[in-house]
Amino acid sequence: MAHKARVLVVANRTAESPELLDALRARAVQGPCQFTLLVPATPHGLAWAADMFAGREEAEVHRRAFIEELRRAGLDVGDAKVGDPDPLAAVMDECSENQYDELIVSTLPHRLSRWLRLDLPRKAKAATGLPVTHVIGSEG
Repeated sequence: MAHKARVLVVANRTAESPELLDALRARAVQGPCQFTLLVPATPHGLAWAADMFAGREEAEVHRRAFIEELRRAGLDVGDAKVGDPDPLAAVMDECSENQYDELIVSTLPHRLSRWLRLDLPRKAKAATGLPVTHVIGSEG
């Protein structure tokens, strides 16, 4: 039996975007894989300054909607988790607890994306040593 690649998908505001769904479908066609969704609880706007944990509820909404969408699309989803508000810390925590073969990082377009200003796709690759696919999604 072929090894099923374990793919960690990191997304928050783009979790339900058609761009990300297309990227995951394309990945599934390449070979057997199971997706784990990680939604860093990154608050946005003024909530960021007011309350570091303000993003948890919103992240949970994205997590539930996304897992439903992926299962409806027939994709193999192992788990979906809400992670640390710091997206790089969330990725590192998850990768230290579980084995993954690759990462898919979904961000908003450059002018809107705090994650791209943090250079998340490159830093996640450097921190984990895993191949990273960066998907630019629209906000759901």
